[in-house]
Amino acid sequence: MTTPTRITVDRTAVGAEVPRRLFGSFVEHMGRCVYDGIHSPGHPSADAAGFRADVLELVRELGATVVRYPGGNFVSGYRWEDGVGPREERPVRLDAAWHSTETNQVGLHEFADWADAAGFEVMEAVNLGTRGVAEAADLLEYANHPSGTALSDRRRANGRDEPFGIRLWCLGNEMDGPWQIGHKTADEYGRLAAETARMMRFIDPHVELVAAGSSNHEMPTFGDWERTVLRHTAGLIDHISVHAYYEEDPSDPASFLASGAALDRYIADVVDIIDETGATTPDGGTIGISVDEWNVWNQTRWNEVDKPRVFTGDWPVAPHLIEDDYTVTDAVVVGSLLITLIRRSDRVSMANLAQLVNVIAPIRTEPGGGAAWRQSTFHPFALTAKAASGRVVVPRVEGATIDTPRHGAVDAVDTVATVDGDAVSVFLAHRDLDAATEVELDLGAVKNVEAVVVTIPEGGDRHTTNSADAEPVAPAPLAVETGADGILRFTLPALAWVRLTARLTA
Repeated sequence: MTTPTRITVDRTAVGAEVPRRLFGSFVEHMGRCVYDGIHSPGHPSADAAGFRADVLELVRELGATVVRYPGGNFVSGYRWEDGVGPREERPVRLDAAWHSTETNQVGLHEFADWADAAGFEVMEAVNLGTRGVAEAADLLEYANHPSGTALSDRRRANGRDEPFGIRLWCLGNEMDGPWQIGHKTADEYGRLAAETARMMRFIDPHVELVAAGSSNHEMPTFGDWERTVLRHTAGLIDHISVHAYYEEDPSDPASFLASGAALDRYIADVVDIIDETGATTPDGGTIGISVDEWNVWNQTRWNEVDKPRVFTGDWPVAPHLIEDDYTVTDAVVVGSLLITLIRRSDRVSMANLAQLVNVIAPIRTEPGGGAAWRQSTFHPFALTAKAASGRVVVPRVEGATIDTPRHGAVDAVDTVATVDGDAVSVFLAHRDLDAATEVELDLGAVKNVEAVVVTIPEGGDRHTTNSADAEPVAPAPLAVETGADGILRFTLPALAWVRLTARLTA
């Protein structure tokens, strides 16, 4: 056992409300996310439109609230018009972003209908790579204007009488990245984003707009990019994006398990820049931070093995791209990243786990008529999305710390709590790889205590993964004792993520 851990939750010290958009996801026309993922007309469970019912069932179970679409890098070369109208008349195009062939059999209409069935709010991205102000305005008019114009009437002729009513719009994607189609300097992008935002607001003043921040915290232009973009777009946008991916260095698992600390610093730096520039939203509020791409991703493998293979081959439809197999360790890191996002609810307005199906995703599918299944990372997301509501409480933690080469000393137990009426939920990630810890949790007077843990399954190790044949990494009940003093006591295994829920009695 490590040093005992005592956690105190002061239910009166509530902070920001947890945004429901914090539990978003991302569907990009990349690899097998759309085709052979959510959409597979030949599958036994496919509906009349070709969407898989078994995947839809898992998507609903995951509990995501918002879905970003259609990209990602893909959007910077995308013609939205290709994805509307009769399917048999839609053009087949080369997708230069992912060296694939795009059939355009799924477009705005099909995806929006599927999102409605899944219970998602759509977050639509516009192409500011190869296109610009006019094309973004056209898409908005097509999607949201009621009728009486060429574009709105074209939508109605294509089968959608009522507007889609999309409120959330991304102004391009990762435009600071040299890999991006239409890559721009901060001034070039900032000016284009501002002009696009202004035009979109002329058409629909109710839209919420997200400007593209830096692609990651390590970009050489980070900070300067945000300052320049905010200078151009202040008063026109509502949010600025953060993209954050984390991977394990096999020689340094401790730093990987402390990825939540890295995300926290990234968010803090963007907060400082927003406050330093004094940028405000159109209604005078504070610019929100949209962490609209985040996850665990083995980027080293992608860059050294998969990308060279993909980009020197043919132009396949829906190739297998970055279908990482997630481990117990990855699940604990995802759970800890969620803890950070909740803790930062005062400034993080939304977040999107990237992606939803197959591509670095919590849900995977087998090709052809195969099964759909849950990866290890599915569980901390689904359990958090279901229980985290109301207002945030940052607990006081007294216990061991872990020294990490990249992030310094971090708490061995990372935790946050939410309080919603008489419901309290506590989320914990134990970063110690070797030893369990005895936890004393003081919530005050509570009843109906339930806890589940995601940890190393019997007979497995920290590298255990799920597959179509078996899902050994899954939530299991965690025994919790309530002492005469009202303190909750339980053993937190090494490398574990826990969700505990209870009802307040006073």
